[in-house]
Amino acid sequence: MRIGILTSGGDCPGLNAVIRGIVLKGTEINGQEFVGFKGGWRGVVNSDLIELGRSNVRGIAKEGGTILGTSRTNPFEGEGGAERIQQNLEREGIDAVIAIGGEGTLAAAKRLTDAGLKIVGVPKTIDNDLDATDYTFGFDTAVQIATDAMDRLRTTGDSHSRCMVAEVMGRHVGWIALHSGMAAGAHAILIPEQKTTMEQIRSWVESANARGRAPLVVVAEGFVPGETDDAHSERGLDAFGRPRLGGIGERLAPMIEEMTGIETRATTLGHIQRGGVPSAYDRVLATRLGMAASDSVLEERWGQMVALRATDIVNVGFEEALGKLKVVPQHRYDEAALLFG
Repeated sequence: MRIGILTSGGDCPGLNAVIRGIVLKGTEINGQEFVGFKGGWRGVVNSDLIELGRSNVRGIAKEGGTILGTSRTNPFEGEGGAERIQQNLEREGIDAVIAIGGEGTLAAAKRLTDAGLKIVGVPKTIDNDLDATDYTFGFDTAVQIATDAMDRLRTTGDSHSRCMVAEVMGRHVGWIALHSGMAAGAHAILIPEQKTTMEQIRSWVESANARGRAPLVVVAEGFVPGETDDAHSERGLDAFGRPRLGGIGERLAPMIEEMTGIETRATTLGHIQRGGVPSAYDRVLATRLGMAASDSVLEERWGQMVALRATDIVNVGFEEALGKLKVVPQHRYDEAALLFG
């Protein structure tokens, strides 16, 4: 069986480990052959591919990014569509596709599967917001990168008696903000799930300052202050029609400074969270998911993705994966909030 692999959407630490896991399990155990589509769904639509064998994936598990490249291409726009993609697969002798990606990628994979294509999914979202899996690879690495950055921000904040605002990723959910903020000892954590007012933020900042601390405020990019209705976005829409977020930290900093009189600076970590080598945890999880994806193709589990449940790798339908987001529950935020101020 000849299988095509693609990585789509934002890059994420651990993508190469997934590719390696698929290829090694597939070639050594399952009797499969592999090609890689270059640039995500764009490579599928344009039939732009490379051969993938054991020599191509040697040593890549520890590398960041993706050797296949990625994009946010919507496979149904332009010259795409199920019929065009099916024709490309038949011409290249490709029997099935393994799509590695997040919500947008898996939604496209579901539409193509419903149209008769043979696709298996691997969940990839640095935000850890897919409800059908307990953890997604890349999240652990992002939390560690964010925590390290905040540790550094605190030293400069202490030196100048400033309030430091650190903006991290988190479009709809605040898992990265919650975990990194708790780890770094933040005095306030602002996430999309909680409508926090500027007055409450002011109270936390002033409380920390009164104790002689330099306040650290962690905010997820999708946070919406209690006085507003929409997440901060100045960068238009992506290929799937979603707002490109970012900049809420820079918006909050002058507001905090005006309300408290404390000099406040903002830092947006942005793509730094996606870059660099994956953590040991993410390398292991990504490898296990890749191996399971090869098995899923062998077992013809079309329209399903591999997922982590407790410590086991299982299969779930695309419908379950896309049904709802895994949000930060109230009790988890309440635990963190005990440390604020």
